Amino acid sequence: MPILELQNLKKYFATQKAVDDISLNVEKGQIFGLLGPNGAGKTTLIRMITGIFYPDEGNIIFDGKKFDPINDVAYIGYMPEERGLYKKMKIGEQAMYLAQLKGLSHKEAMEKIKKWFIRFEMETWWNKKVEDLSKGMGQKLQFVTTVLHEPKLIILDEPFSGLDPVNSNLIKDEIFHLAQAGSTIIFSTHRMEQVEEICDHIVLVNKGKKILDGTVKQVKQDFKENLFSIGTDQTTISADANAPFEIVGAKDHSYVVRIKSGNSPNDVLRHLLQQNISIHSFNEILPSLNDIFIKLVEGTPTARQFQKVTA
Repeated sequence: MPILELQNLKKYFATQKAVDDISLNVEKGQIFGLLGPNGAGKTTLIRMITGIFYPDEGNIIFDGKKFDPINDVAYIGYMPEERGLYKKMKIGEQAMYLAQLKGLSHKEAMEKIKKWFIRFEMETWWNKKVEDLSKGMGQKLQFVTTVLHEPKLIILDEPFSGLDPVNSNLIKDEIFHLAQAGSTIIFSTHRMEQVEEICDHIVLVNKGKKILDGTVKQVKQDFKENLFSIGTDQTTISADANAPFEIVGAKDHSYVVRIKSGNSPNDVLRHLLQQNISIHSFNEILPSLNDIFIKLVEGTPTARQFQKVTA
């Protein structure tokens, strides 16, 4: 059973359709990527999931029942892109305050705060004020206060913003650990390389509509273009009219070929071997999520065809 179901959600602001009939499911334990350009409707969706906004139409089902913003928000951890920390408060006091707001007792909160502060090497920060933190340090504190109460659903909006590579890896590892421990994570970012590395499933929204929904692996397969890289010792390889491929790129002893319709990778290898071409690598080239994102958002023919198929 999904931890979260969005059923035909709509949200309007004046004449603008911020969210236009979006449905999706987020499975328990999943790391789910919510993607889209600026103004696509992601933030509005997140604010409806967290009870900040009410949908104009549609339903939100949380953990098997209709979402109750007043009570269910205790089971959600939300780290917004705009930081929500009190600048004048001491860091330890702030962590304790936010933990108790989520229903933890003082004793429970203290145990969990100490555990996370040790894990993130924040023990010496207790009496510092938030305004004295760097952006990256503030990001670590915000992450800790988001997950302290062990929520069922964790929503992270640009969680790596301002972090150096070491701390980015620290947060990434914790995301994996939280998912393995049973939490479900909705991860929103503009950085597609992080999505490929972290997410199980993605949804892409644009202009308030869902235009892509699937696993990362399946999406990349759906958009592949029959491209393969060939590594060889030969200085040149050629493709005549009868060859099962065409050459679309070459550099040194590496070639990129596109397999012609009706042919297979085995046909390419067979043709090359018959030409006495020595091959030391042969790999399929799949599109990056960044390439797919740009194609869909910019409305290229590939994007329009895909939308027709999935409409």
